[in-house]
Parts: sequence; structure tokens; C-alpha cells
Amino acid sequence: MHVLELGAAPGGWTQYIVEQLDGTGVIVASDILPMDSFADVRFIQGDFREDSVLQEVLNALGNVGAHLVLSDMAPNLNRGSSLNDLIKNVLLWVVIAVILMTVFNNLGTQRQIGNTLAYSDFLARVSTGSVETVVMDGPEITGRMRTGEAFTTYSPETDNRSLIGELRDADVEIIAERPEETGLLTQLFISWFPFLLLIGVWIFFMRQMQGGGGGRGAMSFGKSKARLLGEDQVKVTFADVAGVEEAKEEVAELVEFLREPGKFQKLGGKIPRGVLMVGSPGTGKTLLAKAIAGEAKVPFFSISGSDFVEMFVGVGASRVRDMFEQAKKHAPCIIFIDEIDAVGRHRGAGLGGGHDEREQTLNQLLVEMDGFEGNEGVIVIAATNRPDVLDPALLRPGRFDRQVVVPLPDVRGREQILRVHMSKVPISDDVRPDLIARGTPGFSGADLANLVNEAALFAARADKRTVEMTEFESAKDKIMMGAERKSMVMSEDEKRLTAYHEAGHAIVGRLVPEHDPVYKVTIIPRGRALGVTMFLPEEDRYSHSVQRLNSQISTLYGGRLAEEMIFGPDAVTTGASNDIERATELARNMVSKWGLSEKLGPLAYSEDEGEVFLGRSVTQHKQISGPTAQVIDEEIRAVIDKNYDRAKRILEENLDKLHMMSDALMKYETIDVNQIDAIMEGREPGPPSDWTDDDGSTGSQNGPGVKEPSDESEKKSDDGSIGGPASLH
Repeated sequence: MHVLELGAAPGGWTQYIVEQLDGTGVIVASDILPMDSFADVRFIQGDFREDSVLQEVLNALGNVGAHLVLSDMAPNLNRGSSLNDLIKNVLLWVVIAVILMTVFNNLGTQRQIGNTLAYSDFLARVSTGSVETVVMDGPEITGRMRTGEAFTTYSPETDNRSLIGELRDADVEIIAERPEETGLLTQLFISWFPFLLLIGVWIFFMRQMQGGGGGRGAMSFGKSKARLLGEDQVKVTFADVAGVEEAKEEVAELVEFLREPGKFQKLGGKIPRGVLMVGSPGTGKTLLAKAIAGEAKVPFFSISGSDFVEMFVGVGASRVRDMFEQAKKHAPCIIFIDEIDAVGRHRGAGLGGGHDEREQTLNQLLVEMDGFEGNEGVIVIAATNRPDVLDPALLRPGRFDRQVVVPLPDVRGREQILRVHMSKVPISDDVRPDLIARGTPGFSGADLANLVNEAALFAARADKRTVEMTEFESAKDKIMMGAERKSMVMSEDEKRLTAYHEAGHAIVGRLVPEHDPVYKVTIIPRGRALGVTMFLPEEDRYSHSVQRLNSQISTLYGGRLAEEMIFGPDAVTTGASNDIERATELARNMVSKWGLSEKLGPLAYSEDEGEVFLGRSVTQHKQISGPTAQVIDEEIRAVIDKNYDRAKRILEENLDKLHMMSDALMKYETIDVNQIDAIMEGREPGPPSDWTDDDGSTGSQNGPGVKEPSDESEKKSDDGSIGGPASLH
């Protein structure tokens, strides 16, 4: 088998092969570029870096007497670089070991012949005529007795004339060794070898620490930490991304740009240099970036914004340069920077106008993205959930040409996401993804993935073979309300007070207008709460009316009012602290932020609470005068008092239902929408569907229901939603 390194040759590479191999044999050619066929050639399309392609080539070579042709038209086909580095390192260690063994053998080896005699014993043996032969080598004297016994001794005398006379008198054969002379080079080597060895070892370890041989070393400060995924390593496609159809359409053009750049360039169009993905945590920004790389089949560099800056000055800018140098070698490719706000925050925000390391890194990133030297074929995709803190120079066209908003999925998007995740677990026939999607407003893609996973875990604990709707309900309760704290023991008095508190929330929330329906009430401690009343929206909401906001405030005070009405003012507990905080925040926003006060009018008086830079917030001036601030406080008090009185009136008019709901909670600990409907109609509530009495009888009513999907259009607004997917009290 011949290995031929194919280069660019006149007349085409086909003719070059024929000339080199004389047209004999079978040629197996592999290249990542399209090639035309010719006689006796079997083509294997692919890249030798892939194990599957290499195995196919080796199989072909094993079947026929073939010539293997490597084409350098395909970049980076050399698989032996890492092997060569390994061989170099092994050879270095072998050389060091041989030198050490040679030196220590020469310096440390000493001849030991026979027994060692004391010098006085040696002289006595000489005087008695017992010594036959001696060999004198400086102070060392070796020899043999007349009995054949060998010996060794050392002379303390520098002048051995008297000893030689005694030996001659005793008729002893004297042999003198010629003193060994050390050459100049040997002396220099022996004297300098320890220093050279230390320097060599230091250089070796520095190379290893700096990532020599393709690795990541502790001293590789200026090297990029971006992880390179080959074009065939990214398995995610657009089929794996659901619920963000508009965002997928936006980025689908990038795939076309990468696949067929000539189609757009011939009309004067340019490939976008950067795409900024903006969205809440868990909406699928990173997954969408992976899908782009998977669809386009190009190399994918992945790095976090926090990987640039470390403890040494200049490291961040150096890593940015190194990352783009690597990207240019693999162009066309994609660089994905996750959480870019860690390095791309607004410059000049520090006190005193200081220039910190993060700004230097950002400056280098700006230059690399759109500076004097272009980066053709390198597309930067970044993700953040804080676009407001990014530097304006980073957001301009030419750097991030597009901003793709990845929002929380609507009900249809949630259903699609659920179906994607449910396809990976065994699902029972009674599971309705549309109903689950309707009952999970405000859930992100990550939340829905967690929901399916928790449901699968519940089914596994119950030794079930499929995941049923019951497990999804339990998983939803765990995510929305928190895990049950079964180990927490509450006294009967505390349980009763908690029951009245939660019943107050539920009754007020059920009777005030434009409020989300009550989904479930429990006095089982969950998360950090002793009890929970959960209201589940019927549809996604993007704006809130004045009436809805007032109803939320009234509901928040329902728990505290129930405690006060039943147990007296002195028995009111701290359990309503979070309710009071949320109600006060709603009232303050209504008056000072959303312009919903009749006396103050549609003006915004609140300071910017989103300011994240200390340098700016310190220099901001107060925009509200003293008298205006007093009026704001009075208006907030008026909103609170109005809704507090309304909640109190509702509970006084429905005191019998308050007692009935509290008794049901004390008995069942958890009641759902069916039991709540019965109580509000004045009927005795039945047991929940999953409840078992002491005598073993079970409940007959259905569990908490979720309304069927309606055809009502979902309300949309530029204003953000308040709170999370459900209200916890």
C-alpha cells in the first residue's frame, strides 16, 4: 500500500495520480470536496478525521490491493499530529533517562574486589609473606593472597615509597595502574549537566502547562477556552427545537448563508456577522444556536462570557484574539458566546472612570467582530437575558446585525415542546399534552423539560411502566408549589391557623372579579411555605387591567384578614409577611410606575430600579419633590385600604364558607377545584380522588381539572407579566 500526499499539480489531480502510480492498481480516494470520477477509482466521500470514514477506507484497502491517496485539498486531514507530539514527549523522556543512567553509572560505580582489609592488617600480611600480588591505583590497593583470596585496602599515605620497599622485600608482585585522565568536554559536561538537566525539565513542564501537544495546561493563560465541535459532532437540528417558530425563521437564513453563500453574494448581500439571541432563562437560546450549527454542518466554537477574564491582566483580550484566529482556520464556522453580558457590559460605568480588564476584553471583541481586518465566514452568535446592560457599540449593525427574541412559549409552543420531550419517555394513552400545556402558563422550555423528567421520576418510584397523567399533575404541583415537607410536624393549632389563612386567600380570590381561578389549596408544608393556595391562569396574559391588579391585592390580604377575624388581632402571625410585601409592591407600581392613580395621573415617578451599574446610580439625582412623594405615599395607602376593606367585607359575608373550607383542609389537608366548587355552592365537599380514609375507603370525586383549550385569542401587550406562572400564598 502506497501513501501519496496529493498536492495541487498542473493538469489536474487526476492526471497527477496516474503519473505517480503508472495507472496501476485500485485507488481509494477520500475527500470532503466533490471530485469527478475516473477509471479504477472508488470514491469515499467524507473526512479522514471521522472514525466511520476511516474505517470504510481501511475496509476497502483490506479487500483489494489498493493505493491510499490523501488529498490536501481537504483541510486538516492529518490525523498524526497528536501522535507525533506523543512520540516527541516519549523520546525526550528516553533521552533524559539514558543520560541520567550513563552519568550515574560513571560517577557512582566503584569496584569492590574481595574482602576489605584494614591497612594495618595488610601490612602485617605483607610482613608475614602472605601477599602474592598487589595492584596500586592511587590510594586504592587491591590484590591476591598466596592462598588465592582477593582483598582490597586503602593507603592513608600520600607517598608510598616505604610501602613499595616493604613489598619488594617480601617478594610481592607490584602492578601500578595508569591514572585515568578526564577530558575537557567530559569535565564540562559533568560540571554543567545538573544545570542543563534542570533547565530542560523546566522547559518541558512549561510546555506541558501551556497546553503543549494540543492539551489544556495550567499556564495556557492567553489561549482561548472555546470548545470546538466538529461539523458532525453537533447532532441537534431544527426538528429538536420547538415552541419558538418565529426565532427559527429568523435564524434559518443563516443556514442558507452558510450552505450557499454565493446565492446571496451575487446579489450584493453579505453574510450577517453576528446574531444576538435575547430571551428569558430556559427559553432555548443555546439549543437554537446548536441547531444552526447542526443544520449548516459547520464547525461550532462554544464559550461562556465568563471564560475570557481571569486573574491576569491581558488574558481576556489574548483569548479573544486566539479564539478568532482558530475560527479563521476553520471558516466557515460559528462562534457561540453564552451569557455575553458577563464580558459585554456597558463601558465607562465604574467610579472614577477607571479602565478595567473587562473593558479591554470588550474592546478586543469589538475590533475582532468588525475592525480593520475582516473575518469572512465567521459568524458570532451570542445569548443573553440582559440586553439592557450591553454596550451600544456591541449592538450596532456590522457586529450584531440581528437581534432574535426568544420569548417564553405560548400554549401552542408549550404543547410542541412537551411532545418533543415526551417522545423520549414511555407515555400512557391518558396523557393529554394540550391540557398540560394549558395548565402551565409562563413555563419555559427548560421548565417543561423538567416537568416531563419529574413525571418520569414519579412513575419510576411507583414502579410503573408508563408515565400517566397523575404523575404529570404531581410533577406540576412540585414545580409550582414546591416539594412536600413530610418530615415537618405542625401542631393542631398551627394547622388550623394555616387552614383559615389559606381558606381566606381562596375565598377572596374566588369572589373578586377578573382573578385567576383557584386551582388547589393545601396546608401541607411545601418549599418554604406552611401552606399554599395556587391560582392557575386560564390563558397566557401579557397585560393586566386596574381591576385585575386590585383583585390581586385583595386576595393577598385575604389570609391575614381570616386570621384576624377568627383568632383576634393579637393572634395574627408573621405568615402574611410575603403577602404584604407583594401587595405593597403592586400598589406602589400602580401609583408611581404604571400611571393608574387618578390624583397623580399618567406619570411615572418611580426611579429606574433596573440600573445595575454603581457608577451611574450614584450620580443619579432624585426626580421627585418632597410634597409629591407624600402624595404618592397617600395614594399607595388609599389603594391598600380600599382593597383591604373589600377583602374584609367578602370574608364577613362568607364566614360560613370560611369555616367549611377550613374544616375540609383540616380533614383532607389538600383540596382541589371540585371540592372548592362544592364549598362555594354551600355543599359538603367530598374527598379528593387520591385521598384514603382510615377505614381504607377512597375518594370518588375527580382530581383537579384543567379547562379544555379555548379558541380565545391570547392578550398581548408590550408590558411584562407580573409574577410567575402561578400565585403562591
